[in-house]
Amino acid sequence: MPEPAKIRRYTATDEGASMDLWSRASLIAHPFIPGEGQGERARKMREIYLPHAENWVAESDGRVVALLGLLDAEIGGLFVAPEAQGTGVGRRMVEHAAALHGSLSLDVYEKNARARSFYARMGFVEESRRVDEEYDEVMLRLTRPAQENRA
Repeated sequence: MPEPAKIRRYTATDEGASMDLWSRASLIAHPFIPGEGQGERARKMREIYLPHAENWVAESDGRVVALLGLLDAEIGGLFVAPEAQGTGVGRRMVEHAAALHGSLSLDVYEKNARARSFYARMGFVEESRRVDEEYDEVMLRLTRPAQENRA
């Protein structure tokens, strides 16, 4: 039985493992985005998103299995390695973000049904929607109020 994942701050040495899990998770979550998980999308992730976010990783048995990028109280990205999905590590990452910032918000593609279902279970509700101009896909803005007395 693998040990429970430990959540810790991202360090520069996590870049390779984080980019790998981001690529694999993104391909599953966003098959409708051309070039997802590679090329220009990977360059932006490595050069823009990772350096500008407050990043956390979940590590299990010495391997990075989840990546959480925060922009203050906004979840800029939550990616869980495909082999770790359904283990509760995503839930723990969201609760970690909530412990740091209270109320949370995020954007998710309307077509990403699995993520939408996960966030609904986590107490997020749709606040608004817009069209992502770059890919002509509907993005939902989800919010979750600060939770009182949650374990």
